[in-house]
Parts: sequence; structure tokens; C-alpha cells
Amino acid sequence: MTHERPGYAIAVEGLEKSYRDWPVLWDLDLTASWGESLALFGANGAGKTTLLRILSTSVRGDSGTVRVAGWNLASQTGEARRHIGVVGHRSFLYEDLTTRENLVYYARLYGVSDREAQVKAALERVGLSSRAGHRVRALSNGMQKRASIARAILHQPDVLLLDEPEAGLDRESRQMLGDLLAEWTSEGRSVAFTTHDIELGLAWGHRAAVLSGGCVTFPSGGATGIQQALSQSPPREAGQ
Repeated sequence: MTHERPGYAIAVEGLEKSYRDWPVLWDLDLTASWGESLALFGANGAGKTTLLRILSTSVRGDSGTVRVAGWNLASQTGEARRHIGVVGHRSFLYEDLTTRENLVYYARLYGVSDREAQVKAALERVGLSSRAGHRVRALSNGMQKRASIARAILHQPDVLLLDEPEAGLDRESRQMLGDLLAEWTSEGRSVAFTTHDIELGLAWGHRAAVLSGGCVTFPSGGATGIQQALSQSPPREAGQ
């Protein structure tokens, strides 16, 4: 179910986004290669979630060019969505449906063939087979996050986008997710995720980027370099 591999899994050029008169992203350039996991760090309010929402097609940039899995998000939004999996702060699950019913619904939405087998595989991959018949509202926050991950990988997307995916997960669940992301990239697909946990980001990501001042930089020096980049985030000028 993969599109022919383009040059980059994610290619952003000159991206700008403002909310009313408040610029969040400006003149942002970013690329992520196939088979790469990109960890994105940034202070609260730096625009990490906004960037992921643009990459996931839920928000449009004001200007610039954005391609994900080879698709131009401005003119090929529908095609792009079929190749993107998203784990955000909201689960996008229906609380009155069971875990399995949610996945069957999304499998239909994405036009997944052999739905029963794919739903079963996704539940097994995130360790929720025993909770398949439980209503989502009865699941713990961590189990709901696992179900959200299952929803995101159900259609085998080329690019996974995750916004602070470790939030609400216990140690075992974090290990599961780290293993899953490693498998995803080993198969030639790509991952971009935000996190405040520098140690985890460096463990899960092949490259580490810092979003600051509306732009992305790639600091060297491991954790120390990232901490320095975060501490040197330039203040916004008056009116910005």
C-alpha cells in the first residue's frame, strides 16, 4: 500500500503559519529521509504541534510547500492522508465503541483490505488483543494511547507522525512503542515525533531537530547540544 518512494518522506520548504497576528512558523525548511526517525524538540509554544498538524493535513500552512510521502499537501491532500498515520494528544477513538469496533471503523475509512486480519494484527502489535471487546471508555489512559497507536498503524502508512507519544505510557508501553518505531524505519518507512524527553528522543530518533524562533535547527553534541539550543531560543520581537 505504499506510494513509489520519492526523494524524501517529508519535504518542507519556506513554510509559514500564523494565528491571527501571531507568527508561529516562518521560513521553515525541513526534510526527513525514508527509513529515518526524526525527533523534534522545542519549548512549549515553539510550534511543534502546529508543525505536526500541518504535516498531518489537519491544518494548512499560510505559505510554503509541504510534501509528505511524495504528495503535495496543498493539491493532493486526500492522497497524502492515506499514507500518513497520526498519534496526537486526542485519541480520535469513539468511547462507546469497543477497541475492535473502533479499528474496524477506521479500517473501512481507510479502505483497508482484509480488515479482520489487519485489525487483529494491529491489536496484537500494541498488546491489546485481550482488550479488543472492551469499550474505550473503560480503558485506562495508557491503554487508550495503545489503541490510538493501533489506529495509526492500521493502514500501514508510509509516514508516522506522533505528538509526544510517550505521554501516559508506562515503561513497558514505551518499550513497545520504541520497538515499533524501530521496525517501521527498518522497513523503509519514516517517523517524525515531538517530545520533551531528550534521552528518549535521542534513543528513538536517528536525527534530532530543535524548533525555535519559528525555524528548525539540527544541533550537534547530543543531549548537551539540544539543551543549549533550547536555552538559546531567541525571544520574539514586539508585535510577533
